Formats: sequence, C-alpha cells, structure tokens
Amino acid sequence: MTQLNQSPEQKARENIDRMLEASGWKVQHKNAINFDAGLGIAVREYQTDVGPADYVLFVDKEPVGVIEAKPENWGQNITTVEEQSAGYAEATLKWINNKERLPFVYESTGVITRFTDGRDPKPRSREVFSFHRLETLKEWLTHSASPRGRLQLIPPLNHAGLEAALERGQGQARQYQQARRSLPAQPVHRWRTRRHSLCQDPRHPASALAYGIVSAEADQGRRHRPRQQDRQDGLGHDGQGRAL
Repeated sequence: MTQLNQSPEQKARENIDRMLEASGWKVQHKNAINFDAGLGIAVREYQTDVGPADYVLFVDKEPVGVIEAKPENWGQNITTVEEQSAGYAEATLKWINNKERLPFVYESTGVITRFTDGRDPKPRSREVFSFHRLETLKEWLTHSASPRGRLQLIPPLNHAGLEAALERGQGQARQYQQARRSLPAQPVHRWRTRRHSLCQDPRHPASALAYGIVSAEADQGRRHRPRQQDRQDGLGHDGQGRAL
C-alpha cells in the first residue's frame, strides 16, 4: 500500500518492488529473509563489506545480481552510478562466502532500468523494459558464457559448401528455364487479342459477346430486333440498305 509523504527514493523503490514481483521475484527485507519462499528472492538492504546494497538477487538460494535504486529524477544520470552498483557486485556478501563477482547488475529508477551482464566480452549497460524473470537468469547461468559471448562462439561460415549449393541452385534454375522453352505454345483465345476500344466497354454488344456475357445467337437476335422495327411492315434491313 502506498504511504503518504514518501521521499522520491521510497517511491522509486515501491515501483521497483512492483516490477520485481511482476517478473516473478519475491521481495523481502534483510531482517525477514526466507529463501524457501520461492525460487527467486530479492532482498532489500542486504549487507556487504562495502555497505548495504539496495537489492541483492538470489536464484535457488545463490546470489546472482544486485540492483542500485535511484529516484526518478536520476533517470538522465542513471549511468553515472554504474561504478557504484559494480562495487556492490564485486563485494563480499554478509553470511555468504561468495568469491566471485555477481554477474547481473541493474540500475533503476522504477521508470528507467539499465542492465549489465558482467560476463559479456565487453560488458556495458543497456536499457531494458523491466527486470529479467528469474527463470531467464537461471537459464543464462547454465552456460559458461553470456548470450553475447556465445555469439562469438558460432563457427565461421563454410564458404565452400555455400558456393556448391549456389551452383546447384543455378543449375536447377537453368534446367527449369530449358524445360519451359521446350513446352508447346499455348493457344490464345481470340477475345483476349481484341484491342478495339468498344470491346473494352461491357455495355457494348461486341464487348458482351467478346467476353462471353451473351451467346452468339442471343447477340444476333439482339442486333436484328431493332432493325426489324425500322419498317412499318415489320421487315428490317441488313444495315446496308437491302431489305430483308
């Protein structure tokens, strides 16, 4: 529950607590530590030989990282505290005889969070949306190198195999083109070759016949009926002045 008259740093820590809990961490105070409460524990104000760290992260009862909390107005200068957070990561923790540097280091205002994996070939911080889930950190620790470090272990590309595959693909493309050329020419419907502007208008009789909208018999009937009404006796003409 949010308390009244909180200091900027208290507000930041309250936001950090919510972010940690949303990522699956159990947040505890240094005077009420219970490592059996969950797989991932975030302990506030944990004592080290250089002073209390704002948060120390434990995964399966083993320390894996630290969080340095700062007020929100430190967001533009958050990178200036990386040396301080790195000092906590290298410190000796009280009640735990840790001999190695903790690999995961965070600096956070509750709004802006930066993360450094100390196992990277060239460790440097980068901004992250939130704290990593404990399962993610646990999976990373199963490897001797960080994700960025493992990228450098990818074997070089086998150019010889690539060139052979490219030649096979080009050969298949040539065979396909030759097979297409050997096929007999397909007949083209006459109506597709019409280019007269009247044939492009669906309302025109010639176009309707060309596109198959009406049959030839219906089209002939439609052409003849208006002409048969030209004469009073009902007889028409063939369009050239000849009586039918």
